[in-house]
Amino acid sequence: MFLIETARLALRRMTTDDAAFIVRLLNQPSFLRFIGDKGVRTEEDARRYIEEGPLASYGRHGFGLFLVELREACTPIGICGLLKRDTLEDVDLGLAFLPEFEGKGFGFEAADATLGYGYGTLGLEKIVAIVSKDNATSIHLLEKLGLRFEKALPPTPEGAEILLYVPGSLPSQSMRS
Repeated sequence: MFLIETARLALRRMTTDDAAFIVRLLNQPSFLRFIGDKGVRTEEDARRYIEEGPLASYGRHGFGLFLVELREACTPIGICGLLKRDTLEDVDLGLAFLPEFEGKGFGFEAADATLGYGYGTLGLEKIVAIVSKDNATSIHLLEKLGLRFEKALPPTPEGAEILLYVPGSLPSQSMRS
């Protein structure tokens, strides 16, 4: 069942059947560099990641990371969704795509639709985003979505520099809905 559909994409809740795709996505060099190593190396690891992450979040919050598929082919290309982290006051937007699907507007399309879902369907009042300081592509995407830099957060235990982006004065279409 798709929760969100766009012209080209369908976003749905993950299941443990998505384990093979999650292994591939979470071990991409860009994922490891900008998001971090989740220790997912096998399909068993991926099923545990899905159960303890997205599935637990759906139960606890009614939202989480969704699997993003090409609508026509039902081909998984990435993840995008809403997260409630213990370390942040607000819900935040998260996304990651396979490299071969980057630079084609899929990230913006999925993120914009997810923000619309969060504000419209879920009634959230504020959605933020965090991003690695050196992830220029994601920073550009967040700014295109209408978010603006607010502040640097304390470095992660691994020493990564993380920036907080918040809704700006020129929100995207989904924020105005």
